[in-house]
Amino acid sequence: MQLTKLNKAGLVIALLLGLIDVTGPFTLVPENSQDGPPFAILLIDCLLGLITVAAVVVAWRTGRRGAVRIAAGARIISVITALPAFFVDVPAALQMVVAVAVALTIASVAMMLAPSRRPVLISD
Repeated sequence: MQLTKLNKAGLVIALLLGLIDVTGPFTLVPENSQDGPPFAILLIDCLLGLITVAAVVVAWRTGRRGAVRIAAGARIISVITALPAFFVDVPAALQMVVAVAVALTIASVAMMLAPSRRPVLISD
């Protein structure tokens, strides 16, 4: 399969989100454990970030749809782990960061999974 520009743009966004997830346990540990995600969630997101990065690299180099689907799945699971931020008492700034991450993830997944638009050949 050949990746379109839209697919590649989605892969780039997913790669950036995956890299942010990988650095999470090292940069997002709050001084007060009440103000951020639990460390276990940060570790899970780190693993999902590694899966995303690996799948994006494979998808980019080979064009395999399976790798694109794995990257999309890892991003979806990662964003699901962030959703509790909307339902607990956390700083508004953290909720805003989560909202942006959710929006970027939705856009990324939609772009990665968009089908290629090939012209339909009509034969007589």
